[in-house]
Amino acid sequence: MKTVQISLNSIDKVKSFVNDITKFDYDFDLVSGRYVIDAKSIMGIFSLDLSKPIDLNVHAESNIDDVMEVLKAYMI
Repeated sequence: MKTVQISLNSIDKVKSFVNDITKFDYDFDLVSGRYVIDAKSIMGIFSLDLSKPIDLNVHAESNIDDVMEVLKAYMI
């Protein structure tokens, strides 16, 4: 598992983020305070406080470099 901080501070960014990570078969969790949300759920993401950076847990064992390349656009 790898954890990175991301920023999803606009609606368009949330939509493109979900579209990008749904291409992978791995599990992605967004952690904000005590809440853990499935990162592939647009409704779940909008239930979080998006004004602050959010931790993203990537549950991938292999090809983590491919995932990180896609996530660069959202990382802080």
